Amino acid sequence: MGKIHQLSSVLANQIAAGEVIERPSSIVKELVENALDAHSHRIDVVVTEAGLGSIRVIDDGDGIARSDVPMAFKRHATSKIESARDLFRVQTMGFRGEALPSIASVADVIMTTATKGQEGTAYHIRGGEEKSLKPAIARQGTDILVTELFYNTPARLKYLKSPKTELSHLVDIVNRLALANPDVAISFTHDGREMFRSAGNGRLQQVIAAIDGVNVGRGMIPVHGENPDFRISGYISRPELTRAQRSHITLTINHRYVRSYALTKAIIAGYQSKLMVGRFPLAVINIDLDPVLVDVNVHPAKREVRLSKEDQLASLLEQAVYHSLANQNLIPDAGSQARQLKDKQEAQAAHFAEAVPAYQTADEKAPAQATPPTVTAAEDDEHQAAEPVVIKERQDLTRPAMAAFDQRYQNESQVPLFEQPISISQPTKADVKTEEMALDIDDTGDQENQRFPDLQYLAQYHGTFLLAQASDGLYLVDQHAAQERINFERFRHAIGEVDHDQQAFLTPLVLSFSTAEALKISEHLDVLKGVGLNLEPFGQNSFVLSEHPTWFVEGQEEATAKEMIDWVLSDTELSVAHFRLKTAMMMSCKRAIKANHHLDNQQAKALLEKLAQCQNPFNCPHGRPVTVRFTDTDLEKLFKRIQDHHQAYSRDFDAHSF
Repeated sequence: MGKIHQLSSVLANQIAAGEVIERPSSIVKELVENALDAHSHRIDVVVTEAGLGSIRVIDDGDGIARSDVPMAFKRHATSKIESARDLFRVQTMGFRGEALPSIASVADVIMTTATKGQEGTAYHIRGGEEKSLKPAIARQGTDILVTELFYNTPARLKYLKSPKTELSHLVDIVNRLALANPDVAISFTHDGREMFRSAGNGRLQQVIAAIDGVNVGRGMIPVHGENPDFRISGYISRPELTRAQRSHITLTINHRYVRSYALTKAIIAGYQSKLMVGRFPLAVINIDLDPVLVDVNVHPAKREVRLSKEDQLASLLEQAVYHSLANQNLIPDAGSQARQLKDKQEAQAAHFAEAVPAYQTADEKAPAQATPPTVTAAEDDEHQAAEPVVIKERQDLTRPAMAAFDQRYQNESQVPLFEQPISISQPTKADVKTEEMALDIDDTGDQENQRFPDLQYLAQYHGTFLLAQASDGLYLVDQHAAQERINFERFRHAIGEVDHDQQAFLTPLVLSFSTAEALKISEHLDVLKGVGLNLEPFGQNSFVLSEHPTWFVEGQEEATAKEMIDWVLSDTELSVAHFRLKTAMMMSCKRAIKANHHLDNQQAKALLEKLAQCQNPFNCPHGRPVTVRFTDTDLEKLFKRIQDHHQAYSRDFDAHSF
């Protein structure tokens, strides 16, 4: 008898689930994308125990006809493509027919769905085996409840991370989906606590503010770019607002969240020298293109795509980011930075305080939590009912977190979910403006100001900082960073003209290297020549340099040449343009005045005048700020001449705006 046999459909689905369903956030992603394909205007995600207890996704989309419900859970069953030709023009989120059968093969799934004007259907499937199919009372749309995830694949369950880590993945994917679809109202509730909600009014900047805070939302800069193949739109952060990882850059293609190293690199390159080394911006960029130019079928979870004309798109994206920043006043506001840091710390502390009780066992006694001072009496009862839930048995699904959410839907005809008051007291007119006036985050009034202020020199502080004033406040200027910027723009221009300006060494330099280094240098002689270093082979592993660019600092010619060659040895992707940029950065730093160097009034004034003439007077070549500003309001707050109601205002507004 032969050894080869065909796998059962259940086992095949369990294997496929390993590619599609990695963790609870994978289920949320697939179910929300199905809801988007069903033309939903509102999607609610409700989870308990970071998705390990239950995951529920409710939408108001088209629904599924009863005859199609069992087929939806068959592998490779889909309504979105019919022929191979359709694969080249995919315009839906899901199309492979793997999500629902993969989920059902490793969990217990109950689907309740109804199409317009038709009786609803309740379908129960567990571990890939159908349990029941019966009529149900349901409104139009689909409600999918997933429990006992990985109950039949314990090895996969064992490799899930801590509840906090899984919750962070859930929050991240819901945020990305909301950013990709600002015209859809999306909410996320964890253990009875609503952690996120978007308004679904199409305003991307409001979604950004709902995720990262009002101050971040206000400070984002719009980005636009277009050519015959691509249309770019979105927002990027100012150079002073950065993160330590690239993960805060969200890219969507035709409103599908994707990952692309080349496009992420293009966004960062658009900032040029405005970012500090090791820091990355916040960005939300959508790219609209003809579906024929993108292949979304290269990854089971559709996270990665293959693009036609990727180089042209990257170039367009880099230019769009560069031009969006070019006309902005990028001087950081010292007071605003301090408030953002404090708000972030408080938000993190509050989030941690809310998240910790959700993971206590039933035997642990949770500490009493004080009711927020702004919660009304009626809402306080709701909060007490929505205590964290620990699901041990299937009947626990009737406990408060799920029951409270169901109650909201039962009362929907009276109080729609997205029109309910948020859990804060109603602000008075004296405390908070109306929503429209409170945050007009599309306001461009600041852009009408002069790009760089007319600074009047006042004094020097500790031989390091220059104090200056302008009509809008007090400025501190880092003298080293300022001269470094001035030198950089001069050297960058000079290095671009290296072909015409060379000076011969009195005695040619002979530079020796190891065999591996010599081979690598030989491959990059054209790059070195592009910046004026004409190396000629001299023996087996040596090169001779007979002339150098005139912009080399006298007495540092050999050291500068060696440092430039070291860059070739350490950077495998070094281009002539990149090399010229790095060389200009090195020379500008070496020639700039250092800290603790005292300037007289004439020198200080001349430095400020030259800085104002720079193309980018806001950052040194390494991305550090050259200037920071203290507004009159900031100074008055420091001296308690006025009271700071900013945090109370932001907290009230943040809750009311979204």
